[in-house]
Amino acid sequence: MIQYIFEFIGTLLLVLLGDGVCAACSLNKSKAQGAGWVVITLGWGFAVMVGVFVAGPVSGAHLNPAVTLGLALAGSFAWASVPGYIIAQMLGGFAGACLVWSFYRDHYAATADKPDTILGTFCTMPAIDNKLRNFWCEIVATCVLVFLILALGTHGNAFAIGGSAASTGSLGAFPVTCVIMSLGMSLGGTTGYALNPARDLSPRLAHAILPIAGKRNSGWAYSWVPVCGPLLGAAAAAGLYLLVF
Repeated sequence: MIQYIFEFIGTLLLVLLGDGVCAACSLNKSKAQGAGWVVITLGWGFAVMVGVFVAGPVSGAHLNPAVTLGLALAGSFAWASVPGYIIAQMLGGFAGACLVWSFYRDHYAATADKPDTILGTFCTMPAIDNKLRNFWCEIVATCVLVFLILALGTHGNAFAIGGSAASTGSLGAFPVTCVIMSLGMSLGGTTGYALNPARDLSPRLAHAILPIAGKRNSGWAYSWVPVCGPLLGAAAAAGLYLLVF
């Protein structure tokens, strides 16, 4: 049970800081409004790092149903724990999005004339609506993410103390932070690089439920893309990992 609690807390922090940087850079009268894509990608990278530092020592800090699925398919995580982890992650994502709304509530009210901007602080929407292409983009980006996470656990990436192999532990937060930033800068321009159903579907549900002035529909016709794409990308990464390593 303690692992589930830390997955909840870690995912909450990830979404709080990740959606938080989107809100800071997008909402009217925010001091960071207009800071741009580089700040957003840096903010998401550091958000992942914070979540990993908190949850890593206890749960391994998956913070993402796609990561949990990929690790299970690769034989690196017990299938019995998969449902509990995913539930905890989804609840954490919802709670984190609600906290962002409560934090920036005055700024949401000041942005009531921009419903697309408001939605973009909760979840992803494509730059060009081509769902099959968007789906492919999410598959590729998430495959890279999960493959790297799996590769970090290989013998060549481990270090030794006194001749004995040692876990990288929370040090793994740094390379994962870098890959999140790299994915955002290089591959995030098409879909906003969801990579994570708990980062996208749970906040989308929060957007649908919360009393936000001027909001639009929550983009449910697109919502399957940032869920199914990352899950399929994670499965592909697990297969590639087993083939290569």
